[in-house]
Amino acid sequence: MNKLFTKLMQTSGGFSVLLIRAMVGLVFLSEGIQKFLYPVTRGAGRFEEISLPMPDFLGYFVGSFEIACGLLIVIGLFVRLAVIPTIIIMLVAISTTKIPMLAEDGFWAMAHAARTDFCMLLGSIFLFLVGAGTLSCDRVLFWKRSREK
Repeated sequence: MNKLFTKLMQTSGGFSVLLIRAMVGLVFLSEGIQKFLYPVTRGAGRFEEISLPMPDFLGYFVGSFEIACGLLIVIGLFVRLAVIPTIIIMLVAISTTKIPMLAEDGFWAMAHAARTDFCMLLGSIFLFLVGAGTLSCDRVLFWKRSREK
């Protein structure tokens, strides 16, 4: 298990991965904070509006994950694990808000409204595939360990 975990945390991504981490991490961090600051429009109220179950609980639950995962992504720690919840969050967001919009308002309205969702989804998938990159805590912690063996 330790060997698998170490392999999962290793990264071969270059310096430019920092830009993708900043984009993905800071957007999730910001959105998570806003779920606490503006629960009626960004958190529980929004979840109730789109008929998700237990919107009060879910608003704070999702907000907490967005904050925690956003911070981990920004600092580059456990990035491959941190993006798994962000991928799930974006898939749920797209399926509950953008797919209905496609049926109701058409492709271009949906494409316009979904641009951030798709960027966050693709950015998260990219980070899962590539890892945290050279300038990251993952690189510092797990590159040394893999070199010692």
